[in-house]
Amino acid sequence: MTRPTRRAVVLFSASVPLSLLIISLWSDMWYASLYYPATVLVLIFADAASSLPNPRLGAELKLPGALYVGRRGAAELRISAGGYGYPVSLRCLLEQRGEADMPQTASCVLNGDATLKLPITPRRRGQISVDALWIRWKGSLGLVETVRRQNIGGHIDVMPDVKGLHDEALRFFARDASWGVKTQNMKGEGTEFEDLCDYAPGMDNRLIDWKHSARHKKILCKEFRQERNHHIVIGFDTGRLMLEPVDGVPKLDRAIRAGLLLGWVSLYSGDFLGGCGFDVSFRKFIHPGRGMQYFARFQHFASELSYRAEETNFTLGLAELNTRLSHRALVVVFTEFVDAIQAELLIESLGWMTRRHVVIFVSMRDEASSKLQCAPPDDFTSVASAVIADDFLRERRIVLERIARLGVHCLDVPAAGISTALLNRYLMIKQRGLL
Repeated sequence: MTRPTRRAVVLFSASVPLSLLIISLWSDMWYASLYYPATVLVLIFADAASSLPNPRLGAELKLPGALYVGRRGAAELRISAGGYGYPVSLRCLLEQRGEADMPQTASCVLNGDATLKLPITPRRRGQISVDALWIRWKGSLGLVETVRRQNIGGHIDVMPDVKGLHDEALRFFARDASWGVKTQNMKGEGTEFEDLCDYAPGMDNRLIDWKHSARHKKILCKEFRQERNHHIVIGFDTGRLMLEPVDGVPKLDRAIRAGLLLGWVSLYSGDFLGGCGFDVSFRKFIHPGRGMQYFARFQHFASELSYRAEETNFTLGLAELNTRLSHRALVVVFTEFVDAIQAELLIESLGWMTRRHVVIFVSMRDEASSKLQCAPPDDFTSVASAVIADDFLRERRIVLERIARLGVHCLDVPAAGISTALLNRYLMIKQRGLL
């Protein structure tokens, strides 16, 4: 579609007062009032005739196979002028549907062939539909513009964020263990005896083997091997509170990324990995499995966790999970709570689970409440907000302390550091042989 630009409309509209002025002052020369609008019309038609014809513009859009939540991707657009010999300024925009940021316009000066990147930033898992591509360009005089809508009808799958997952996991392995060409046993504070070593200052005196020390006439300490084949089960709360966005990404998706990182590390360590999703009812469950090939199955399970705007039933969800676990396991629960009243059932359910399993309770710290609590008291509203935020954080600390007294490992950290804190706690539990 070719249409006049705002510049052409302003120039042509200026002919109206000019024509009235000529007619009022020189009525016998009324025909002179037609010269200016006629000139503008001639320029508009000349600009339209010299601009790039719509059929000669070639556009091929290549959509990415998949995108990751919270990470910026791009669709690749290849355009060609079809032999048009003059530079053309183009502006391109995607017509998309789905949970993503507003599409951004990409511009270029086309002189032959060109390639553009149209950014797409998803905010939730699922699909993003790209219905059409809009391209707009103007003539050399800027008096006409051509708008083209090209149907696309494509879909992009939005997956949990796993970009850089392997590199981040390997950095933990490089720090906490030695890996070479040959397989090495992981030494730590487990319960399976590995070897004897000479005592060094700083070692735990409880590890000294007094019988062998007396026999060899020097102090020797026991070394233990970390056990493998543990069951690691990750539970995701998919209820209403986990839909709250943190820096534009829902808490559930941030929990999924931390769970995927823990799953990759645990599978690489030789453990079994399983998971579940629950809210008002028990939604999904994947039986623990082992081997790196199992990670793809666990990733598929995590991508199918749906968003639910319902309150979470902790009693039903954790009780069902407890009945499905036949072995002692490390259970990681990603969830959220608002106040002490809502957390009563959560505390009771976690207490029953700690009788058989080792439990890690993971929640994301509310940065907004912390900012309100520390805000300067400039007026009455800021003081009231600080008092309310302080009461809210105090109740939260009380709940976390009650959960910790049950023997649960509590993690209440900012969303950006949840992956690091969870991995550190997992490695600490394995090194101490708590499983």
